[in-house]
Amino acid sequence: MEDVLSWLPNDNTPPRACLFSVESTVLNDDEKDLFARFNPLGFILFKRNIDTPQQVNALTASLREVIGRDCPILIDQEGGRVARLKPPHWHKVDTAEILSQNPDKLKQAMQNIANDLNGCGINVNCAPVLDIRQDDTHDAIGDRAFGYDAEDVAACGDCVCRTFLDNGIVPVIKHMPGHGRATVDSHYDLPHVTELLDELIGHDFKPFRDIAHKPYADRIWGMSAHVIYESIDNTHPASASASITSDIIRKNIGFSGFLVSDDLDMAGLSQYGDICGRASAILHAGLDCALYCSGKFDDMLALEKTIPHLSDDACVRLEKTELKKVA
Repeated sequence: MEDVLSWLPNDNTPPRACLFSVESTVLNDDEKDLFARFNPLGFILFKRNIDTPQQVNALTASLREVIGRDCPILIDQEGGRVARLKPPHWHKVDTAEILSQNPDKLKQAMQNIANDLNGCGINVNCAPVLDIRQDDTHDAIGDRAFGYDAEDVAACGDCVCRTFLDNGIVPVIKHMPGHGRATVDSHYDLPHVTELLDELIGHDFKPFRDIAHKPYADRIWGMSAHVIYESIDNTHPASASASITSDIIRKNIGFSGFLVSDDLDMAGLSQYGDICGRASAILHAGLDCALYCSGKFDDMLALEKTIPHLSDDACVRLEKTELKKVA
């Protein structure tokens, strides 16, 4: 592939296994010093970081300048209520629930998102949601899901992944291995899923398995769920469960791509203590990278003492992403 972007430094020292965030629309001096010293894998942006296209471009450029390399810069731009980039500067995109009814509109909406991200220096999008909706699915997922049928969800997810990849954007399939049966919001509580493993394998895991076996599967990322699946591991949520990472996500689903956690600051990880304990739990479970979204400087300063470099396996998976450079 011509003009491929490498996210690893030239000196063969891997970045740290963490994605950081920032407090505002510009970097302050403390953030610059920390990021240059710590060398996180990349960053994620939120509403607090967004003002105008010119400002977002300047911010993404400054993040890359500070750490001295092209790096992943993520955002949650699904459409509907989960959209950090909003009109009038960026496209308004319908919910997954609405877009699932019309494949042409879905593809055009994802093209619009890709164009918006490319215009801002953002190269990784935390979408599509491959969770299957249930009658009692919590509104935290709700209309973010493409529907109630595994085949429909997989087909929509395939369209999203292909459109993003065709436009130089890395998709992140979420929330592995499936958040649709959660009846509470993992931002504020720890969901428990009680369905038997055979039902989960045959239904909930299916969209992820379908995408994991596509020809492009090595080029996408996955995000794990802060959800306990009692029939697999009744103690640890998926993000902190070695058995779910190894036996379900890697083996049963067959996902071989780069795997990140959902946000460390969510209550679904509260049993592991402070932010450092949470990061250690998810990395010890076999995930490639921890995701920290709150932008609190003191938390990131603490994580500097905790987060290791990316593992050799994580580096191999990261390089397989083969992100095309975007002019």
